[in-house]
Amino acid sequence: MGFGLALGCPEGHSALLQLQESEVRLLEGLRKWMGQRAKSDREYAALLHQMHSLAGKQEGGRQPRLGGQIGQCWWSLVTQTEALSQALERHTEALLAGPLNTLALLIQDKQQLHRCYGEQWQQMNQDFIRTTQQEPERLRAQYRSHIRECAQAKRKYQEANKGKEREKAKDRYVRSLWKVYSLHNQYVLALRAAEVQHSLHYKQILPGLLQSLHGLLQEMAQITKATLQEYASITSLVQEEMVAVHQAMVRAIDRIQPATDYETFLPPCRCEQQEVPGMVTFDRSLLEEAEMEVLQEGQLQLNELTLESLQHTLTSLEEELINATESTDAHRRRVQMLEAEIQNDEMAGSPGKRILLLGRQKSLHEACHLFHLALGTQEKLKAQRDLLQQKLDELGPLDPPPAPDLQGDRQSLSSGEQDSERDWGRTPPALEALKHHISGIFRPRISLPPSLPQLPEVQKPLGQQTWYHGAIPRVEVQKLLQTNGDFLNLYRLESEAFPTIPLLVDHFLKSRQPITKKSGIVLVKPIPKDKWVLDHEDIVLGQRIGQGNFGEVFSGFLRGSNTPVAVKSCRETLPNELKARFLQEAGILKQYSHPNIVQLIGVCTQKQPIYIVMELVKGGDFLTFLRNERARLTAKELLKMMENAAAGMEYLASKHCIHRDLAARNCLVTESNTLKISDFGMSREQVDGIYSSTSGMKQIPVKWTAPEALSYGRYSSESDVWSFGVLLWEAFSLGATPYANMSNQQTREAVEKGTRLSAPDQCPEDVYQLMLKCWEYKPQKRPSFSTILQDLVVIQKKQR
Repeated sequence: MGFGLALGCPEGHSALLQLQESEVRLLEGLRKWMGQRAKSDREYAALLHQMHSLAGKQEGGRQPRLGGQIGQCWWSLVTQTEALSQALERHTEALLAGPLNTLALLIQDKQQLHRCYGEQWQQMNQDFIRTTQQEPERLRAQYRSHIRECAQAKRKYQEANKGKEREKAKDRYVRSLWKVYSLHNQYVLALRAAEVQHSLHYKQILPGLLQSLHGLLQEMAQITKATLQEYASITSLVQEEMVAVHQAMVRAIDRIQPATDYETFLPPCRCEQQEVPGMVTFDRSLLEEAEMEVLQEGQLQLNELTLESLQHTLTSLEEELINATESTDAHRRRVQMLEAEIQNDEMAGSPGKRILLLGRQKSLHEACHLFHLALGTQEKLKAQRDLLQQKLDELGPLDPPPAPDLQGDRQSLSSGEQDSERDWGRTPPALEALKHHISGIFRPRISLPPSLPQLPEVQKPLGQQTWYHGAIPRVEVQKLLQTNGDFLNLYRLESEAFPTIPLLVDHFLKSRQPITKKSGIVLVKPIPKDKWVLDHEDIVLGQRIGQGNFGEVFSGFLRGSNTPVAVKSCRETLPNELKARFLQEAGILKQYSHPNIVQLIGVCTQKQPIYIVMELVKGGDFLTFLRNERARLTAKELLKMMENAAAGMEYLASKHCIHRDLAARNCLVTESNTLKISDFGMSREQVDGIYSSTSGMKQIPVKWTAPEALSYGRYSSESDVWSFGVLLWEAFSLGATPYANMSNQQTREAVEKGTRLSAPDQCPEDVYQLMLKCWEYKPQKRPSFSTILQDLVVIQKKQR
């Protein structure tokens, strides 16, 4: 008998959490008590050893020669006392290495199980509420709202006069009608998903989670019993009065029956079957309010307005179902593998071996829960897919029926609408526009980059010419030069020939002779390459030190000068537009030179992979630095590093550069604890200091981004100030994650409502007030980086 649904309600969940907490406290008390026994036995053994030493000193370490039988008896007592001392010492060591070590591991596993169960239950409950309550309720509200809009549009259409006004009214009516049908279908699909989720929740997911927890608790109880038995065995002595005590302990331990230990644990909140909440159903009042006979409870609406959206929805569901099926199969295989491993090792007898086996059983517990969640997702998608497939199969190869509320309108036009009558043989323009809009929603989001044009042969660089052989052996040169006119290594224009092109150019540059008599061109001033352009051969790569958005990051040094560098590489498989974005960081950095900005050294673009070469900051990223060095960092040191960051950002603001991704993970720390701003992959330069983004929110660091940037895509130096406030919080929280218990959407909503991060522990009040200034909702109320730098200098002077 397991927990099953008996503890499936919130009160039962709380009771289980309290049970696990009380068991952890119980085991901690038991370990402390057992440790005291080991300490006492060790002290007792030491005292007995002192008795042996005292007797040895008195007799010089020898058996007494005088005293007769009394002396011999006394020496025998001394010898046996030392043997008892050694036995007690061995028992103490066995107690520390055995039961006490097992109890420490068991307490740790109990705590992890308590945390894991709480997280799994919370995740399962949130998924259940979202699928069975929140999503149907949201769609129902939208459904009702669009029904009213549709009714209003229909009245305006019926009341409209002939001509353009009637066409506009009809177009609005068609769009509102499509929205009603679409929301009806979404509502039906959501209800189907809720029905499947409801069934799986109470039949598989919840019982599976509770049953798995019950099994783990039983196994932990079994391990506890075995540990106590081992303790009793180690500490048992042969004295008659101790035998009775230990026999009582053994009887008490034998009364522990893990198989039935939890049968009596049924709190007053026990949920009966009839108390299971009812399943969500279709709200019939929506149909009554819609006044459309074609809309039916639980039935999808398929007509010319909804055909394409239903087809795309079916395609999307099938893709999701394939992924869900693969995920379910993977979880099933993991469960089977863990069950087989546990079955092979479950005969382990000693608590030491069983405590190691418990880790696999916890993994099985988690794997079973993930399997049930994945299975629930698969079943929901399958139910929705089947509902859509059945509806589309009923249509077959036939054309979809017209929208019922528009069917009569097609023959109700007056004779004055001749232009429109000529168009009735094909789909109405409004309907075509609507279909085009729907199909546009499902167009692929990724398009291949345009192919690069092929350069003519004469425009290719020297290294790509067919006659350029590079450095080849003398013997091969002789084989290639067969007839007069063949050339390999000598270069000339009209007169003297040179073995290399650089020598040829150098000759005309120094002699100031025309390169040809006909052209009269004289070489005067060479145009040097950009100082930032490096060759791949100039770089000696070292070990991999990180992973970026576009590729790996290596340490290395410049050949010749041995300057240490960091090398960012760009994967060769990326499309050209992403490689251009990769080089965008170098294009920004080469304009800047500041001690608190990472310095660009150069770029390697002559061949693949493309490199960006930067100064090597050996201290690593600031976030890792905070988490590793938190024990020794002082407020004064943190303030100094924040001054560095403010100085770097003040410099960027003066150059009209917007960073857009300022965070601890994107700052680097030198060996002398100087902070440098890095990672300019999202940065933009704008003359007016304002940048508007239209590329979507996929890669936006929401928890570091100002509200106006999230809502309107409007980035400025003021939005960087908001991010600096979060950076300050990260620094004084020593690497904590902002809004750790919130999703991105929850964070956005909380910030819009005025919620701000609370002050970290040990954070000076002046620093927190500066954070709040940076988090002003209106950008114009936030301080500039110059003001922030001045404030930080003043705050640092107050610190001792």
